Amino acid sequence: MNLKFDLQAVEKGTLLPLMEAFYTLQGEGYHKGSAAYFIRIGGCDVGCHWCDVKESWDAKLHPPTPIDQIVSSAKSYSNTVVITGGEPLMWNMDPLCQALHQLEIQVHIETSGAYPVTGSWDWFCLSPKKNKLPIDQAYACADELKMIIYNKDDFKFAEQQAERVGAECKLFLQPEWSRREKVMPLIVEYVLQNPRWKASLQTHKYLNIP
Repeated sequence: MNLKFDLQAVEKGTLLPLMEAFYTLQGEGYHKGSAAYFIRIGGCDVGCHWCDVKESWDAKLHPPTPIDQIVSSAKSYSNTVVITGGEPLMWNMDPLCQALHQLEIQVHIETSGAYPVTGSWDWFCLSPKKNKLPIDQAYACADELKMIIYNKDDFKFAEQQAERVGAECKLFLQPEWSRREKVMPLIVEYVLQNPRWKASLQTHKYLNIP
């Protein structure tokens, strides 16, 4: 396969820079505790300083993988797939979603929303970042808004983002892992005073699972 064909295939979304794929329990947000097959796509330029998968940022480190190979692995595990990253919407998600849906697999995404939305999603988890805000299309798609709380200022940012999503969107506040002991009491108090929000934890880290 020559380089030109590789680049064309990646642009079309028939090859994607696959970092890893694994079957586990969803650890965060609305679907936590549910079994799902996670597909982590490489490539991200959002640059969160507290990101716990910085190795996903450079797409060149992760091999362009045919989506039929990705889908073949996924169908062996679960009827729910979560596409995450990195930032998966840097790539064309249409072919991957179509192939998964043909197998009647529910397809979820976790995204910053900073790129145009491709793909057809059964659940759209939006996690905005200050340094590269979501585009309007992402707010309109959001089923779940997951805001990472690092300090008190992030509550104001969370409310600003909540104003942009639909009325039915589920709202979650989640402590940044390294600050959880300091931030979690603040989140508890905030949710008690603002019950439209719910607290989210990275339960997979407590359970020591992927």
